[in-house]
Order: sequence, then C-alpha cells, then structure tokens
Amino acid sequence: MAVELINPDGLPKPEMYRQMSIATGSRLVFLAGQVARDAEGNPVGEGDLAAQVEQAYVNIGTALAAAGGSFDDVAKLTVYVVDWSPDKLPALGEGVGRAAARLGVDPVKPITLLGVAALGEPDLLVEVEATAVID
Repeated sequence: MAVELINPDGLPKPEMYRQMSIATGSRLVFLAGQVARDAEGNPVGEGDLAAQVEQAYVNIGTALAAAGGSFDDVAKLTVYVVDWSPDKLPALGEGVGRAAARLGVDPVKPITLLGVAALGEPDLLVEVEATAVID
C-alpha cells in the first residue's frame, strides 16, 4: 500500500482520524470536493448529514477506482460542513461508518474539518475533497 497512516509519538492519538500519512506511491491523485450526488447527478440525503457524508465518501471511492486505486489510497481528506457545531459529530461519524462498510475500508485518515457558511448548492450539507497516492 502506498499510504501508511500513523499517530506519531508526542502528538495526541485521536480515534477518529490519524495525524499523519506517509506516502510512498508514484502517482498523486487530487480529487475535487465530492458532494451528495449519485452517478446521474441527483441529490442524495436531502437534509440528512449522515447520508450526505456517506455519499461523498462513496463518490471518492468510485473516483479512485477509476484511477486504479481505492479509498485505502487516500492520504488526506478535507471535510467542509455547513454550519458546523460539535453536535453534528455523531451524524458525521455515522455517515463515515456507513461509507466504510459499503466500501469495505478503514475510513480513518488524516482529516481537516472546516465549518463553512454555505457550499456551491443550497441543499448541500457537506463536501469532501481527497488527496491520494497510488502505486
């Protein structure tokens, strides 16, 4: 595998993500932010943060498969959540867990979580961008 995920000594060791990824692969993949749209562009999970997170993660897996990789090759995620507050963490975790089950992967990656006022379309609650490294 081209990406090793670690929590180095001297840093906190969160359960929900890893502090660092070490990439040794030969191809970098920079994926545009993925949102809650199916393959035909139809909205998924209107008003449901967990459903939208799940779809965004599944879209990342789909895109990486087209590049010859998988979600396991993700080195870093950036997650943008509309009107973020800590009470949204359970829904975020639920969506990640459901996506991981669908994809058959460990979803724990280095992640930056950002609260934003809005995204590109009014029904979107979350957008997830990924950087991956594929051998």
